[in-house]
Amino acid sequence: MADTELELQARVDLAAALRWASRLGFGEGVCNHFSMEVPDTPGRFLINPQGRHWSEVMPDDLVAVDAHGRKLSGRYNVEPTAFFIHGCIHRGKPTARCVLHTHMPYATTLTVIQNGRLEWISQNALKFYGRVAYDDHYNGLALDEAEGDRMCSQLGHADVLFLANHGLIVTGQNIATAFDDLYYLERACMLQVLGTTTGRALATVPEAIAAKTGRQMAGESAQAELHFEALKRLLDRDEPGWRG
Repeated sequence: MADTELELQARVDLAAALRWASRLGFGEGVCNHFSMEVPDTPGRFLINPQGRHWSEVMPDDLVAVDAHGRKLSGRYNVEPTAFFIHGCIHRGKPTARCVLHTHMPYATTLTVIQNGRLEWISQNALKFYGRVAYDDHYNGLALDEAEGDRMCSQLGHADVLFLANHGLIVTGQNIATAFDDLYYLERACMLQVLGTTTGRALATVPEAIAAKTGRQMAGESAQAELHFEALKRLLDRDEPGWRG
């Protein structure tokens, strides 16, 4: 169980992210994982448990693990592939205090087409200019640390990793900025996928303007915090008792 106020708040925030991801259709069955480091508690992470649907996760359902995926507390287990991905990224990329892995539909669509790339065709996409990496080699389920390390190396200094034939990883320094990125990434990919269905050429933003806009949008942490607080208010309104 949580034993600090910071962990209690982290549990509420991570549960909120999972529930909203489910609302938005980002989840897939009881698969995929969100994890975050407990603030001011290096080496202690929270992650969603195996077998619980994102829409039903309560703060006290979350499992506390160390950087190697060993359970520290919690009544549930963690899905086997989860910390082979998350642990390696948390250990290998110190700024990745929050790691969100989904198979959300529009973004994943870009991973299942030949040479799929996020195109600079919308303002939403420009939020990610210079922040995206691609793993073009699908290697089966991530069932060992070597596969997690390989993904982490492909991520490098980026915040977003498109996984070929698989899905997405979004990382951030906190849950609000990471979830804000997750939301706008799917919106950007949705516009791109829908745009291609028209049969018309996509209108690419010139590189210099794309770079400028990416810089303008960098560091919008205050807006991300406002977004995330609004989402929690909506959960309070629509799902009383979700905080436990």
